[in-house]
Amino acid sequence: MLVKKLFRTFGEYKAQFISMILMIMIGVGIFIGFNMEWVTIEKDTNAFYEETYFADYRVVNDGGLGFTEKDLKAIRAIEGVDAAALYASIDLNVKGEEKKTLAVTVTTSEDVSFFKLMSGAPYDKEDEDGIWLSERYAEENNIKIGDTITLFYNGDIPLIVRGLIKSAEYLICVPDNGAVMPSFDTYGFAYVSPAAYLSVAKFPIYPQINVRSSLTEKQFKEAVNAALSKTTLVLTKDEVISYAEVQGEAKEGKTMGAFLPLVFLLIAVLTMITTMHRIAAKEKTQIGTLKALGFRDGTLLRHYTLLSLFVGIIGSILGIGLGYLVCYFIMNPHGAMGTYFDMPYWTMYLPWFSYLVIAVILALFTAVGYFSVSRMLKGSAAEALRPLVPKKVSKVLLEKTPLWNKLSFGMKWNLRDMMRHKSRLFMSLLGVIGCMVILVGAMGMKDTATEFIDSYYEGAMNYKTCIYLDTAASDAARDEAITLYGGNYSATVPVEIEEKSISLTVWSLPTDKMRFLKEDDSYVKLTDDEAFVCSRIADEFGLKKGDVIKISPFGKSKVYELTVGGVARSLSESIMISVDYAKALGVEYKADTIYSDTPITEVDTSLVAIKNVRTKGEIMESFDSFMEIMNEMILLLIVAGVILGVIVLYNLGSMGYTERYLEMATLKVVGFNNKKIAGLLIGQTMLITLFGIILGFPLGVLVLKWLIVALASEYEMSLYLGPMTYLVSILVTAGVSLIVGLLVARKNKKIDMVAALKAPE
Repeated sequence: MLVKKLFRTFGEYKAQFISMILMIMIGVGIFIGFNMEWVTIEKDTNAFYEETYFADYRVVNDGGLGFTEKDLKAIRAIEGVDAAALYASIDLNVKGEEKKTLAVTVTTSEDVSFFKLMSGAPYDKEDEDGIWLSERYAEENNIKIGDTITLFYNGDIPLIVRGLIKSAEYLICVPDNGAVMPSFDTYGFAYVSPAAYLSVAKFPIYPQINVRSSLTEKQFKEAVNAALSKTTLVLTKDEVISYAEVQGEAKEGKTMGAFLPLVFLLIAVLTMITTMHRIAAKEKTQIGTLKALGFRDGTLLRHYTLLSLFVGIIGSILGIGLGYLVCYFIMNPHGAMGTYFDMPYWTMYLPWFSYLVIAVILALFTAVGYFSVSRMLKGSAAEALRPLVPKKVSKVLLEKTPLWNKLSFGMKWNLRDMMRHKSRLFMSLLGVIGCMVILVGAMGMKDTATEFIDSYYEGAMNYKTCIYLDTAASDAARDEAITLYGGNYSATVPVEIEEKSISLTVWSLPTDKMRFLKEDDSYVKLTDDEAFVCSRIADEFGLKKGDVIKISPFGKSKVYELTVGGVARSLSESIMISVDYAKALGVEYKADTIYSDTPITEVDTSLVAIKNVRTKGEIMESFDSFMEIMNEMILLLIVAGVILGVIVLYNLGSMGYTERYLEMATLKVVGFNNKKIAGLLIGQTMLITLFGIILGFPLGVLVLKWLIVALASEYEMSLYLGPMTYLVSILVTAGVSLIVGLLVARKNKKIDMVAALKAPE
């Protein structure tokens, strides 16, 4: 009997149960999906790092002479060093292919910074004519094993493709030109043997020693300085883009996995509490009847508690499936991360704590069902058979003012109804606020990113072509190139500030090809007596205008004191000074980048000082890919926000309809037609929506500020909301509420006035 009653109850309250199942499904699905993402990133990339022997440290020689075998032996002799290799990576243009470049890599040991062979012949360190090419680059450019690629390095270098590979060193394969997204059709990587490097360069230069070691950063740096008898620039893997950005993505996944699902799960729990309370109240007479027929309290408790448990189980099962879909949407070779990561593994992992969270959710929902019904079982069967007496509600504060008499009947009725059902009011507000917060946060991220592109890449970067110089070339050769292409250049000097590795960038900008964006979005010029620091450094060290900071270049014993002139936004953790200020301080530097309006086709790449050339357009194309991924994520969040609003408002609207059934029947008896009653119902929904929008918008802005810091701190973006965000977020939220209000209002046509008014008897 109770089994049949269970199914009848599901059928009678199907709208409420379906809405609860959907809320649980979305909450669990988003929680699992976003947490699966970062767990999958960590496990898949860690397996890739281990398989290709990703280096823990990179010892860098920025003097242009490189390291020798003697230096390598000294590093290998350090206790705690597992493996070390001389390492070089040189960007070379592909002959006959405009704008196509390969990062040609050489490592003297297969135990450090190596690659995974995907197809083709195994690596041969004695092969002078072979090249092992990036699989993604080969796919995009229709290159097959056995084809010949001709590179240019002081002459043509024809090389035969021996194999197709992937390497953790290039897990995020972007050129060093400010691009944020890979462009596999124009930029890739390849490995050649030391023998091939020697045959081409004659006197090969290895500017790095890559090391695998379990030593701490401090221990390793001290050991290296002692082994080489000088202060040396040492980069940890945390400072390498293919590791740092991956960890950043995992961190962002953790942040989103902790925040966004919390919104849905919280609303799901509160919706469950409200809905089960209402269902239990509606079932009061049924409970009294069952008690009168002899059913014990424990049996009835189990019966109604099973309703909550079944809802939780069904919602959780569907949520796990949704979680896999969300994770796959992000983590697959052709998905959002597939355009960013170049790796062989895309295995999805369900985190262990997901089972614990689901168990807690089921226990919580079961408890909600238990306590909602237990209070209805108190007393005798006769007491349970009596209808639930509505709570006595005190007058609305507004009723005590003269304004009350000026309000319409509908407004008075709605205000009194909202005060009588405060939990429904609170939940409806929460649904509207949640929808508004998600819309403002998602669309605001796009606005902020677009504004950043416009102000930084369109406004600050006033050049057309970026020419990269070989710092190993002579000063005269570099000066010749600088003079030939306009005289705007920069030089990067690795320095330390309180043992933190950062960049000191020296700028010469006679024609203002690069401007510097302040925190208030205005532009500032560098002076000859002040330095500008990026926002991250300013925040970390508490710097402001007028402060003095001390920096020390690597490999030098000198300490320079710089006066802070202000804070400027930067993509890298850097301090920016003018050439005049650098000369006044005595800072030694070598120009490494020219900023010019010369078209790329007119740049003479045969000049000995020119290493590579990039256009501003290539950087902008990289950001277009970035924005495509962001648009996909924003669409996902907007859909989730709309679904959230629809489910919560429809569920509560349906429950409100059943609670006010007698009142609406009474209104019909005294002459209100369906249209007027619908107006009352919709009016209350829109009134709640108005309050929700007013409260939700500032909360959405606060969430957006947090998201910018948590997800995009490296870009030092400034919060910006465009007019479309204001308009769309308000209209979508109001539209969702209006549609739900109309759907609920249609039900008043089915009101049976006689049955409703006779029910209390």
